[in-house]
Amino acid sequence: MSTTRSTTSSTTTSSSGGVLLSVQPTRGLVDEKLRVAAGHLPPACPVTLHCLHHSEDQDYWEAFGHYLSDHSGAVDVSEDESFGGTYTGKEGMGLLWSMRPVPGSRRGLRLRKMRVDTPMTVLISVFRGHLTEGFGEGPPVASVVAERWYMAPGVKRIDVQQRGVIGTFFIPPGPGPFPGVLDMWGGGGGLVEYRAALLASHGFAAMALKYLDHSSDSPSNFGIGYFETAFQIIQEHPQVISDRVGILGLSLGTSVAITVAAYSKIARPRCCVCVSGSHIYPISTHGVMEKAMSRNDGKAWKDEENNMIWRNMILPITTDPALKVDVGRIKCPLLLVNGDDDQNWATVESAEDIANMMSVAGNRHLLTTLTYPGAGHLIEPPFTPHIRASNFIIVHSKEKVVMLWGGEPKAHAAAQEDSWRRILTFLKEYLYIQPTLAPEAKL
Repeated sequence: MSTTRSTTSSTTTSSSGGVLLSVQPTRGLVDEKLRVAAGHLPPACPVTLHCLHHSEDQDYWEAFGHYLSDHSGAVDVSEDESFGGTYTGKEGMGLLWSMRPVPGSRRGLRLRKMRVDTPMTVLISVFRGHLTEGFGEGPPVASVVAERWYMAPGVKRIDVQQRGVIGTFFIPPGPGPFPGVLDMWGGGGGLVEYRAALLASHGFAAMALKYLDHSSDSPSNFGIGYFETAFQIIQEHPQVISDRVGILGLSLGTSVAITVAAYSKIARPRCCVCVSGSHIYPISTHGVMEKAMSRNDGKAWKDEENNMIWRNMILPITTDPALKVDVGRIKCPLLLVNGDDDQNWATVESAEDIANMMSVAGNRHLLTTLTYPGAGHLIEPPFTPHIRASNFIIVHSKEKVVMLWGGEPKAHAAAQEDSWRRILTFLKEYLYIQPTLAPEAKL
């Protein structure tokens, strides 16, 4: 990227009343905390801090908190409590993680960044009084625009279309070599780049992999060889340390990661991170098993809001070894990240069975499990807005549904922040040759 960005702070003074709004930094990575503060207000003045985002899908998202200025006329979102709004309490990042579609928006929206070479911009404003609606009807007393980036300065984005593999490679700035990560999302299909871009911003050569496609006439159904080839492409890159490549998968991507780690004689990951997934229904030599894609055995059901719930599809956890990955064969460190309110996969029950199987096989010492109370299925990078249910296309049938993912906003936000920190620590521990090999890029 040719654009130069740096960490900066910004202070805007309103044209009426001299109210100050400070946002620091106005340019930063999406997993970097914001410091939002207002000053020059009257003492004990009720104000609303409001955040507005216009998405790439042309939808508007907002979050807001109700505050009362102190004796000096100041409000600090990181230190003061919100008394109402889309979040309450002392929540320094509540203006981001509690964002939701504005009233009247389409049903089933999910906020995802498609173009990682452009920032996610948010407009943060101060309004007098405790407002819950009508933010567009009157001018705020102060506003600041902040940019949130997935790609740090100097990260290279490279399209991959070779040897039948489709993906996007992100290389950190500098000569390298760097540890590598194969990054895979779940059954929603398509090419999702933003997590891989963020991994590269933290020093990992990461490739986002496309392996399912709901836009084609027939869904892609790649066998284990496809993932082995993708793994080799990462290994063979001149800026990658060939024996320091790991795998990160979410949902169906977890099934792929565990299958490769257990059975592949070609792709030997140094470590695996599996978010919200299961070892049930491994990826076969010939392709993704139909049950892993459809789970259409009569156990799916819908709630009173017509949201599709899949978590019962793999319950009770089967005792048939042929329907499970033999995780006893795994020889690399494995990190499982789950939410105990996951309504899409029976992840907690799967993790318990994985632990039991690995204990019997004698490789339980390789397993670390993180289970977060109140978190749902879509455990993403920090401060991503919590989405309890969203639109989803079932790959094998092309049926459009609203899928229930689960989770409660505050608990889910806490899980995303903590798990991301632990995922980065885990990857650095097992992929870095030296802790200082690839320092984190700063904006």
